[in-house]
Amino acid sequence: MNIQPKHTEPLILSGRDVTAVLGPTNTGKTHLAIERMVAHDSGIIGLPLRLLAREVYTRVCEKVGAHKVALITGEEKIQPAGAKYSVCTVEAMPRETDAAFVAIDEVQLAGDLERGHIFTDRILHLRGRQETLLLGAATMHGILQRLLKGVSVVTRPRLSHLAYAGSKKLTRLPRRTAIVAFSADEVYAIAELIRRQQGGAAVVLGALSPRTRNAQVALFQAGDVDYLVATDAIGMGLNLDLDHVAFAQNRKFDGYQYRNLTAAELGQIAGRAGRHLRDGTFGVTGQVDPLDEDLIKKIEGHEFDPVKVLQWRTAHFDFASIDALKRSIETNAPVEGLTRALPAVDAQALEHLSRDEEIRTLATDPKRVALLWEACALPDYRKIAPAQHADLIASIYMDLARHGHVDENYMAEQVRRADTTEGDIDTLSHRIAQIRTWTFVSNRPGWLADQAHWQEKTREIEDRLSDALHERLTKRFVDRRTSVLMRRLRENTMPEAEISPTGTVLVEGHHVGELQGFRFTADQSAGGEDAKAVRTAAQKALAAEFEARAERFGACANGDIALGSDGTLRWIGAPIGTLVAGDEALKPRLVLLADEQLTGPARDKVA
Repeated sequence: MNIQPKHTEPLILSGRDVTAVLGPTNTGKTHLAIERMVAHDSGIIGLPLRLLAREVYTRVCEKVGAHKVALITGEEKIQPAGAKYSVCTVEAMPRETDAAFVAIDEVQLAGDLERGHIFTDRILHLRGRQETLLLGAATMHGILQRLLKGVSVVTRPRLSHLAYAGSKKLTRLPRRTAIVAFSADEVYAIAELIRRQQGGAAVVLGALSPRTRNAQVALFQAGDVDYLVATDAIGMGLNLDLDHVAFAQNRKFDGYQYRNLTAAELGQIAGRAGRHLRDGTFGVTGQVDPLDEDLIKKIEGHEFDPVKVLQWRTAHFDFASIDALKRSIETNAPVEGLTRALPAVDAQALEHLSRDEEIRTLATDPKRVALLWEACALPDYRKIAPAQHADLIASIYMDLARHGHVDENYMAEQVRRADTTEGDIDTLSHRIAQIRTWTFVSNRPGWLADQAHWQEKTREIEDRLSDALHERLTKRFVDRRTSVLMRRLRENTMPEAEISPTGTVLVEGHHVGELQGFRFTADQSAGGEDAKAVRTAAQKALAAEFEARAERFGACANGDIALGSDGTLRWIGAPIGTLVAGDEALKPRLVLLADEQLTGPARDKVA
């Protein structure tokens, strides 16, 4: 950690050996970065999400073997002794490296109000010995050329066409659609509606743990459900087989205010439709007004307003005292094109803690002040009030300053509270956010006496909670029966149907109704598309059964048929006909109790 302030050195920014690969979504940029990295003897790649880092880590492992690859995020560290390649979240990238290759993905996030300053710092300073790649949107073209003298810019066209498909009702959206909303409540409400109409939806929210998100995405990718309801978390390079993206909301809260999404943000999300060479479409649904011509043209043509300034914060902190640290954080941007970032979560926490007398008496020398700043880096996974978050940091810091590590009993108590898989979706989401806090603590070097034990424990609890949350989401938003049936009918494969001796009809193991004699009664609990699917599946399966029954009935002994006093004719107990008065008293008419599906020779045989 850099303890001495360095105010003297001028900012020299170079673009030598730096290539910016810019273009819309689906241009194969990340794929290129992986190929380039493994062509070098060492490398490091930074990604915007832990989820994406996981995905890229898996891909690099497949290419060079897991023993050569490290995964480093705030909550996860896999570091084999001989690792040559590191896959990180941008936050977890080092500030300096001797790796031959460096890549930073989604560099347009340098303009983001919350995290932008971290991206900016890595873009300006982190370099590979031989090659540095910056990947992102074409909106970064001008600003990168202005800031990094000598940078070479390569633009890549999108591999497939993206077109606007207008407004459609939620229930009329095509298969393989992602529906985008910006609050958990809205996502859940839409998923609920789709479950009733179409059999189910997978759910992807930024707040889900990567494990839960992956399990939900797998549900969609495998075709178990045809719809994905998601927040803008899917805009960040999640690889999905989507044909259409429908916006059910186009306003979001960005941490400071509710605002309409910019054309570039809409484009980033809409661009997830269509994979590789397959074209994609985007549109609106629900209460969202159709997009105007100008906006459609921008999204279809991937032409967005250029990024004018990047968010910046100094990396040269002055740890002489708490007040000196606060002053150094407020250093103004040194060159045009950079703007000083608004106070991030860590700076807000420091502001709170600097007013605490107990903290002030502990943080008196540069080492202690540096430690306080390190504690302030704890992310606010729980999205609680800044003062509450600062209280949590305070108790961690006091332990670190007084005892050199976080109190084991305190840690055990916090972890124990999160360690139960009881409860609904919100309760489990809240618990995952809690345990992620302690996973982060267990991954900080030197914060715990028995670091390995806590890393294992917190990871194991997070995995268990994630699995439970996936199971709850699936139970609530996926009607297993309908999704299985819809899928079979689509694939045109004959669903497996069984009819028990008592007449219970099961399709793919799911109860779909009862067969009495030659009449089928569908399960009443299925509604909407579901009922249609159940009927279609059952009819395919029943056709063969009706034939077989007609055969058996035609050849049965008289003793198998009985006439009740109410005029009902039964065959082995099941009603198959009824006698009604005819024209002559001694010639009653027989009405066959059979579905229309009993036709042709089989029907004649029964009659």
